[in-house]
Amino acid sequence: MPQQTVCHSCAEPMDPEDVFCGSCGAGRDGRPAPGAMPAGWSAARAADGEDHPPTLPNTPAVPAQGGPGTPSAAACAHCGLHQVTADGYCEACGGAQPRPRDHMEKALAGVAGVSDRGVRHHRNEDSFTVAATSLPGGEPVVVAVVCDGVSSSDRPDQASETAVDAASESLLSSLEAGTDPSAAMRRAIADAADAVAALATDGTRPSRPDVNAPACTYVSAIAAGGRITIGWVGDTRAYWIPDDRAAAVPFRLTQDDSWAARMVEAGLMGEAEAYADPRAHAITGWLGADAEEVVPHVIGFTPHYPGVLLVCTDGLWNYAEAATDLAYQVRPDARTEPLAAAQDLVRFAVAAGGHDNITVAVLPIDPPPAAAEEEDGRTATALDLPLVTAGGPAAAGAADDDEEYDPTLPDIPVIGSPAAPLPPLPAVPPPPAVPPRPTVPPAR
Repeated sequence: MPQQTVCHSCAEPMDPEDVFCGSCGAGRDGRPAPGAMPAGWSAARAADGEDHPPTLPNTPAVPAQGGPGTPSAAACAHCGLHQVTADGYCEACGGAQPRPRDHMEKALAGVAGVSDRGVRHHRNEDSFTVAATSLPGGEPVVVAVVCDGVSSSDRPDQASETAVDAASESLLSSLEAGTDPSAAMRRAIADAADAVAALATDGTRPSRPDVNAPACTYVSAIAAGGRITIGWVGDTRAYWIPDDRAAAVPFRLTQDDSWAARMVEAGLMGEAEAYADPRAHAITGWLGADAEEVVPHVIGFTPHYPGVLLVCTDGLWNYAEAATDLAYQVRPDARTEPLAAAQDLVRFAVAAGGHDNITVAVLPIDPPPAAAEEEDGRTATALDLPLVTAGGPAAAGAADDDEEYDPTLPDIPVIGSPAAPLPPLPAVPPPPAVPPRPTVPPAR
């Protein structure tokens, strides 16, 4: 039988003498890798009749005590023996222990979020938070912030966490002080950008001198009184998913800062061709010291149907990019069970491959009474902007054929639409003129 050369859990190369994978800790005998999902999601907890996973993995983070080879008091999550060392691996079975950021959940009244390491990555470089507060008049408001660390940069996990902390603090402070949501969003993005940029000069040497400064992408949402305000930089996304998928059309609210979006906007490639290119997801906007200029995108809109707002990283939308495809994975009771809906979406992404970290926040939205009465009797709600309506041409055509169709438009056009085009691509200088070759006189 040929010797196994790659881990069948995470596909990382394994030397012939390796018994366990050095990346995910999975054994050569087929023992599953930990951390991608708490093991009880599919087996033990199903037997116990529990519907939902715990908020955090059952095994706490391994305390850093003693040297790298000193066993700790924590029991191994896989074999149960107290042979876990400070580096997070069990000396008895070789299994890597779950870390707090491998799987995180948070739920409040009106908002919930879940983040998971996935299957292929050795750490979770996503970060998120959800929070609730009130405006000066007493109206409740909920906030969700999701950031995705850029893997090619230094300390991407710290970059995303720093951005989330700075933005959430800024948003809550501004909203509680009565700042307009759009202005609060722009200020929060600026504060997050400054905090991430400061990591490049905090005195911590990069693990590799050839990597970029800490960087991450960003998306956040504010929901108050049935109105939604969204801000983003990069390719993290926000989707509107109505409860009634027959009466209203799901759509994407954000436009990626990516190579593919630039090519389509410049008219150099069609959408299908651009997104099939290997360079499609190369980002053109991010937070970090290497970002020449942070251009925040902010939109606001008031939906006319009850539904949920999904804020997510590409670890989820890579497996269901079109809004109609993603809506198919959203449970019908997502508005009343936001945590369960977020858990289901993470399970879907892991089952589809889990090649990236996965983070999703779900914000239930009830339209204000005036908006609901105004839209009573209408049969469709769609975003009438190219490249953002992800239902495809068929969905747009169906709306055009409906005489009662009345689109719900955001107050500020999405960047990249004809109403607000992306900045022009820099002009390519012409090549320098080549001087003519001197004439060589004939030999005498």
